[in-house]
Amino acid sequence: MSIYDKANKKTGPYKLLALDGGGIRGMITLEVLAEIEATLRKALGADEEFVLADYFDYVAGTSTGGIIATAISKGMSIAEIKSFYQKSGEKMFDKAFILAITRLAIHKYGDKNLSNELKQVFGENTTFGSEELKTLLMLVMRNASTDSPWPLSNNPYAKFNNPSNPDSNLNLPLWQLVRASTAAPTFFPPEEVQLGDNKFIFVDGGITPYNNPAFQLFLMATADPYQLNWPTGEDTMLLVSVGTGMTPKINPELKASQMNTLYNAQSIPGALMFASQNEQDLLCRIFGKCLSGNVIDGEVGDLIGSKGPLESKLFTYLRYDVELTRQGLDNLGGLEDIKVEDVQHMDSVKHMDKFERIGKAIAKKVNLEHFSNFLHSPSSLTTVS
Repeated sequence: MSIYDKANKKTGPYKLLALDGGGIRGMITLEVLAEIEATLRKALGADEEFVLADYFDYVAGTSTGGIIATAISKGMSIAEIKSFYQKSGEKMFDKAFILAITRLAIHKYGDKNLSNELKQVFGENTTFGSEELKTLLMLVMRNASTDSPWPLSNNPYAKFNNPSNPDSNLNLPLWQLVRASTAAPTFFPPEEVQLGDNKFIFVDGGITPYNNPAFQLFLMATADPYQLNWPTGEDTMLLVSVGTGMTPKINPELKASQMNTLYNAQSIPGALMFASQNEQDLLCRIFGKCLSGNVIDGEVGDLIGSKGPLESKLFTYLRYDVELTRQGLDNLGGLEDIKVEDVQHMDSVKHMDKFERIGKAIAKKVNLEHFSNFLHSPSSLTTVS
């Protein structure tokens, strides 16, 4: 099924998948997705060739979520994506020790290994508009040149996606857009992308409001400017959102005197990212029928079964994530031996096995009943001819 088929579906249900950023903590995401894939495969009576691209219509990801989302859209199984992460994780985060005096910026890692790995898995000549992509795909990055978030989609009807235009987004190299979405400041150098006559500098989408791209994905599937205009309704649209672990910097011993310029420079980006992730999740739970998700805070709780400002919910919503604190891990059970400090960083490649265990623990929350209204066989979907 091509992206035109997916874009032109006459009937629902419409199924969306949104994946957070978080570096090598994407291993958490993959374990949850493995359980979803296995659950759907069994429920639909599909064979081992069934992949998530056969089920979801629109997939979005930021940073590491962008890598996974693109691999899903390309038709890879979760087992294949996990193998890629296990084999390439250390290569992608290979220490580069860039200390040249002539450089004003110092990055913890070089970009050559990451670029090479992305070219191999996605194809050096594959474009964003390639027919190899089996779903609609949205990738989030930040355009540093224009100081704006860029959630790019291969939606064939989007304003800047006319393939006959020399600056069409669909003509851009797929691997380079994924690389741009993963260019985390201080970790990797930025990515320069040539678009028509313009050259833009892109950095990681995680430093936009869409490190969790879930609600933005819903808007791009339904809002008039994006020209898909998919219908809404709790039995018509499913939105599944998977995180890489929330990392609040809880410090009850913090003193006002410690909050100097250096402290703010180090803490404010993470604080804004954490707040934005929560806001995307909160909006999804307010306007969607939430069936799965942890407590957001002590005031609103988890919002499962709650009413919203509209008479009816706009979609069914499932959120899978964990707070990477001592309490958060203990609530999952069986993870008491995992040290919090080992799993809070985006580049903890030495602890991939621990991320897998955390992901497997979260995956126990995957419930077939939550998908019960969205189990139409992929082969029975009606599309525009």
